[in-house]
Amino acid sequence: MSPKVSQEHLEQRRTNILEAAKQVFRELGYEKTTMKDVMEAAGVSRGGLYHYFSNKEDLFEAILAEALQGEVTHTDTLLQEKVDSYWHLLLTRVFGDDITIDDSMDPLASVNLEFFITGKNDDRRRAFAYERYYNGKKLYQNIIEAGQKHGEFSKQYDASVIAQSIITFIDGLALDHALLPAEDVRVKQQSELFVDYLKMALGVKKGES
Repeated sequence: MSPKVSQEHLEQRRTNILEAAKQVFRELGYEKTTMKDVMEAAGVSRGGLYHYFSNKEDLFEAILAEALQGEVTHTDTLLQEKVDSYWHLLLTRVFGDDITIDDSMDPLASVNLEFFITGKNDDRRRAFAYERYYNGKKLYQNIIEAGQKHGEFSKQYDASVIAQSIITFIDGLALDHALLPAEDVRVKQQSELFVDYLKMALGVKKGES
């Protein structure tokens, strides 16, 4: 009789697989990564890996979905409480919790683009991309609308359009970063300029950062 494995242990094993998979995808890209690569990196058997994920697409979708859902859930919780600065909250969602604006990019950003571009004619992947896009837009839109409601942001521009411009900026920068030399992309300078654009669109005072 096989020993009973706790739910906590199963969830931790799944988490470990996802973390190992992220590293493999960063190193090899989406197309070159195989389930065997992930299996070896995670130190699990073939059956252990396929117990959680039926294929590479399923695995990568889980990475993307859980990262976004974590941000959405955390943001929704914050918005239900008293927020000291909606501007600060928005910047953390665009640039990370420490709001670091430099020449680095999310190591998975180019892999995300590869995943969606190579699957642009696949119905399942297009549906996933659609859902991800609108969940991401809603994340930014909710912060902006809350800031407008509480008088921190100007209502001159529609919150939905500003949210879309954030996604367009991030995706465009990721594409350039994946294809062009870093010195040509100038991530830091473009990001600083984009922050100034957001300040203008939202009516944020110049002294705020």
